[in-house]
Amino acid sequence: MSAIFPKWTNRLPLMIVVGVLLGGAGVTAGVWYYFTPKYTRVGYQPIQPVPFSHATHVDQMGIDCRYCHSAVEKSWYSNIPAASLCMNCHNQVLKDDPRLALVRESAQSGKPIPWVQVHKTPEFVYFNHAVHVNRGVSCYECHGEINKMEEVHHAKPLSMAFCLDCHRDPAAKLRPPDKITDLDWRPESPEKQRAMGEKFVHDWKVQSLESCSACHR
Repeated sequence: MSAIFPKWTNRLPLMIVVGVLLGGAGVTAGVWYYFTPKYTRVGYQPIQPVPFSHATHVDQMGIDCRYCHSAVEKSWYSNIPAASLCMNCHNQVLKDDPRLALVRESAQSGKPIPWVQVHKTPEFVYFNHAVHVNRGVSCYECHGEINKMEEVHHAKPLSMAFCLDCHRDPAAKLRPPDKITDLDWRPESPEKQRAMGEKFVHDWKVQSLESCSACHR
């Protein structure tokens, strides 16, 4: 005697296929949305070998970013200062503080402090700090209010969409050259920013490239 199945079982294969497709689409959408730098990188704050406060050095003491990151206007990378630079001040200020033991040791031995990198782009992405800084893009645009940070954390996504937003409308981001490292500076109004930014784009011949080869070389 043969088994009798309900009529709805005739649609079962189709229902399974549709369910798999919908489930796959949901997983893909979730990965596409959440596995982006906005969620995987923003907020990243590793423990560093030496506690360094940008809030103290930059915001309170007024040290310019370029004193420590001296290559940022001349090179593709923003260099980390050698311990010998730190000792220019700390051979007098907090010179026996135990928190700076590794700095003193590094200055004497020449062995670099093993800082943990916070901001980085994929290896297939080309980014030149000097090009951006010398054309009115402030540290603030990519690193956020780093001058207020006790411990540096990843504040902006640095994703392709993030970069393209700026490349498509550079006038909205550019600022006067003497305000590049003034991280507290803000334009008086959106209208004045627009007028100023468009003038800079014209005068400085800013090339807001959007082609793949601009960043992927």
